Amino acid sequence: MSNTTFGLDERLRRYVLQHSLREHPLLEELRAVTRQDAHARYQISPEQGQFMALLVQAIGARRCIEIGTYTGYSALVVALALPEDGRIVCCDINREWTAIAERYWARAGVAHKIDLRIAPALDTLDALLDAGHAGAFDFAFIDADKENYPAYYERCLALLRTGGLIAVDNTLWSGRVADESNQEPSTCALRAFNAALRDDERIALSMLPVGDGLTLALKR
Repeated sequence: MSNTTFGLDERLRRYVLQHSLREHPLLEELRAVTRQDAHARYQISPEQGQFMALLVQAIGARRCIEIGTYTGYSALVVALALPEDGRIVCCDINREWTAIAERYWARAGVAHKIDLRIAPALDTLDALLDAGHAGAFDFAFIDADKENYPAYYERCLALLRTGGLIAVDNTLWSGRVADESNQEPSTCALRAFNAALRDDERIALSMLPVGDGLTLALKR
């Protein structure tokens, strides 16, 4: 996977960043800290983060879900874009990575907007549905284990209101989804997931070459 926009050469990517990126200083610092981690490729690119913040603002989101939080960059960029009464439920299973996230959320003054739940994401999503929150959310970001993407997607679709938006990360998978010789489990899972969304009449759909591939699904 890639934490820069896949397919852009470095010169053009620098131009994009220089002429559009408005990154909060704490987001920049968090990216620098995360680069020291062996799994830094898990972090989204700053241009993707800014695009997601714009989407959240464009649809007037107040209640959001994130599946796969890592060190908290994507949650922070969304929380900064939310109004003061906005909230985001973050699902992750790793306390070490999310401890970094919590420090930066607190420093940015948005910790009160973020409800971190350390548990398997499907358990958290099912609990939200069982508690009567179907149709109560505006935006969901899916960026976790690829084999579970279909299950995450179905729960998020149920939790979103009509007109709500799901953003799904890594759907180009550094180009591996287009290489039929690649039969790795995660690649095959993403390939099947992409095909399923193409045929899903419950949504309006766009797959974008932003970051490592960002698919947007608008609930009809």
